[in-house]
Amino acid sequence: MSKRYTTNPTKHKARKRFGQNFLTDQKIIDQIIATIAPKRDDNLLEIGPGQGAMTLPLLDRVDELNVIEIDRDLIDILNSHKKPNLTIHQGDALNFDLDDFNPPIRVVGNLPYNISSPILFHLLEHRDKVIDMTFMLQKEVVERMSANHGSKIYGRLSVMMQAFFDVELIFVVPPESFDPAPKVDSAIVYLTPLKTCKVDNIKPFEELVKAAFAHRRKTLRNCLKSLITQEQTNIDLSQRAEMLDVDTFITLTKDYEKLHQN
Repeated sequence: MSKRYTTNPTKHKARKRFGQNFLTDQKIIDQIIATIAPKRDDNLLEIGPGQGAMTLPLLDRVDELNVIEIDRDLIDILNSHKKPNLTIHQGDALNFDLDDFNPPIRVVGNLPYNISSPILFHLLEHRDKVIDMTFMLQKEVVERMSANHGSKIYGRLSVMMQAFFDVELIFVVPPESFDPAPKVDSAIVYLTPLKTCKVDNIKPFEELVKAAFAHRRKTLRNCLKSLITQEQTNIDLSQRAEMLDVDTFITLTKDYEKLHQN
């Protein structure tokens, strides 16, 4: 039988500007904790702890937990639990350097849906400091992250995540598991850095992928004309970006980099 935690003795009104939807379903919480499978000596960072739905059970399982929370009222709620192994960092997750948390670290969280993609791209820049990441995200975002080339939802996020991480959708979370209930399904995604990364330099790769998907209805020849031409690569640029798999984008980037050597 799972332990139930009292996360908020006084009602906190969710703030739309922070993208707040608080997880309340104990069965779902238990499933997430089981997915994370925290060990006592894990260096764990939680982004967006909210009222503590995942924070409190995690604190029972690890010696130390760092959390990043932007909402001062929620920080007061978290502090009220008086947990000596909890360290709270007030601020925007986009402004934190993972070096501040003594990497390598495991990152978890119910990410605010309105800024989930920027947070993912921010963490991508610090991927060498990460052991793994377990997030609750909008289901649509997770599906985009794991989409195959050729599909309508395959895009910049798909390529950037799959070039550096193994992306696994673990399970779907229905709206009624939250208060207030969002209008869409959520999903748990598990990310582990690839053991062998084929991308040599992230900046040119990111630049090329971003440009390739800037105008989805246009061909790569048009989208990339300021970066690389058909004469400079063996990749067929008459295609649209969604037709190229991740490895082909990596090959195209290497061709692009050769043009700018020396």
